[in-house]
This record gives sequence, structure tokens and C-alpha cells, in this order.
Amino acid sequence: MTQPRHKNVLFLCTGNYYRSRFAESLFNSLATKMGLPWRAFSRGLALERGINNVGPMAMVAVDALRNRGVCVGDDCARAPAQVAVKDFEAADHVVALKRAEHLPLLQERYPDWTESVEFWDVEDAPEALDLMEREVVALTARLLTVRGMTQANQKRSR
Repeated sequence: MTQPRHKNVLFLCTGNYYRSRFAESLFNSLATKMGLPWRAFSRGLALERGINNVGPMAMVAVDALRNRGVCVGDDCARAPAQVAVKDFEAADHVVALKRAEHLPLLQERYPDWTESVEFWDVEDAPEALDLMEREVVALTARLLTVRGMTQANQKRSR
């Protein structure tokens, strides 16, 4: 039996420095532990707005990941990346972390993709990490449920 290909979830925030990077690393850790055939990647909608960002990723996010037992390696070492159309095309699911902040950017820069984005309501603040973790866990649970239903349907159709 062939292994199913991994599906991709794209996390979006403004600068790809804090929220989306935290969500990416946390999701990938959870998906691996649960055997979920999904991988996350993250991008920013407006990197030019991150003029005060220092280093590749916010240290508060790196520390929060470490405190949660998430291995922080290459995901945290790369520079923030601007989203491109090819990223939307590669994603099976897209999440923008703050509707009020990211919907206008999507409408302005990527209007063809606006309708396919799930929006959360996570502020750009360290105290939002617990909310973001709950959202990532809930997304992972939904994907596991869908996977389980798909597998059950495949067994019944045999």
C-alpha cells in the first residue's frame, strides 16, 4: 500500500516573524506525534511592516515553543518569507491568524485567494500564545477527524 502524500497547511500573519511561525512549528510537532499526514509552512502578508523585527524569529515565540517541548530547529532559523501565489497553490488549507488585520491585506494583494482562507482572531502579542495553541490543537483535531472519517469510508467501500 502506498503512503498518502502529505497535505499542507499555510499559516499567514503580517511579518512571518511571530504568530505564523509559532503556529507552523507547533502544528508540525503535533501532526508528527499524531501521525497526521499534514505539514505546515508559514508566510507573511506584508514583510515590509516588520521593520523592528530582529533576527529570524521572535525569541518569545522560540522560548514558548521550547517551553512546550517543541524542538526548534531549522523552522526557527530561516528568515521571514513573503507569501506568493505559489504558496497558496501548494496549500490544502490556509489560515490567517487575525481577520481584522489580514483580510484587508489579502483583499488588496491576493484577492483571488480571500474566500479560501480560514480566519482566526489571534492578536500580535505574547499573551495570545495560549489562544494560538488552542486554535492549532483544534485544527489538528479537525484534520484527524476528517482523516478518520475518510479512512472509515474507504474501508466500507472495499
